[in-house]
Amino acid sequence: MRSASKRRRSSPRSPSRTRASRAVAPPGRGGYAVWVRWWRSARNHERRVVAADRLRGCLLGGALADALAFAHEGRVPGPAPALRVGSISDDTQLTLATCEALISAKGEVRPEVVAEHFVRWHRHHGFVGIGAATAKAVRELSVGGHWALVGRKGEMAAGNGAAIRVAPLAFALDLSTRRGRQVLRDVSRITHHSDEAYVGALAIALTIQEAAAGWSDRTALFEHLAAELPDTAVRDRLVEVAEHEGVTITDLAAQLGSSGYVVESVPLAIHAFCAEAEGSFIEMVTQIVEAGGDCDSIASMAGQCFGALRGVEGLPNGLLTQLPSIIEEVSDQIGHRLA
Repeated sequence: MRSASKRRRSSPRSPSRTRASRAVAPPGRGGYAVWVRWWRSARNHERRVVAADRLRGCLLGGALADALAFAHEGRVPGPAPALRVGSISDDTQLTLATCEALISAKGEVRPEVVAEHFVRWHRHHGFVGIGAATAKAVRELSVGGHWALVGRKGEMAAGNGAAIRVAPLAFALDLSTRRGRQVLRDVSRITHHSDEAYVGALAIALTIQEAAAGWSDRTALFEHLAAELPDTAVRDRLVEVAEHEGVTITDLAAQLGSSGYVVESVPLAIHAFCAEAEGSFIEMVTQIVEAGGDCDSIASMAGQCFGALRGVEGLPNGLLTQLPSIIEEVSDQIGHRLA
């Protein structure tokens, strides 16, 4: 995450009432169990296998994009060298910690457990390239701070640090309900007390859900996001980006920015996913790197959406084998837990 200014406060809209029927499990002790409808309504083994593959593809796609782009974070725009699989960053580490929290809580989304796993990961592994807001939250959590109070507030809180780690929640929350959205907001505010940061996370989660459900139409996706997102600068930018179909990833970044400010990075990630949804994963990541700025976070979010749509088979297998084994292990575990 990179810091940036917050534009204006949001006035949340009610979740759409025209979507498919909802399925909400009873809340667990001190937490929530709100399941995404198309995931939990699976009626046969084949559908569960497909859903689990989309989840694994989402997590592996995000991790691979992060590993390809992290070495280039903060570069100026311009042609990129051949990409190589390198280290993963906090983008993937925070996502894995969130997965481990869901596994630990038997599939429930409990903000206090997510916060505990952020601290656990910090102590056992350490975070690489962590943003200032997340670093502050983890530091205060480590000495007993409450998960609802440690997140950064004010102008510096409108970064993408919530959006980069939201992917697992797209498979565990029914975001057509107020309760599901409140849980997402609670998990976002562990590090970022910002309406923009929350809406950026919501936009990525909704895009992943649409991708995993087999989305294939850019216009319909942007219309869905415009209808579902609260009135914020993130939503305004997505409405603007919707008019840029056919514009290359690098050209859009040059026009609208590629920093860690959530209003720039989340819409660019969604545009990048749409641009290469039926194309090349490597080309998508390469163009994001060439756009410069917070390219690892943008690539990670776009890679999550790409993997959710195409599944594991849609990712370059020869590169997946170069990722740390913990990524596949956690992806398999959460796939079994939520399927």
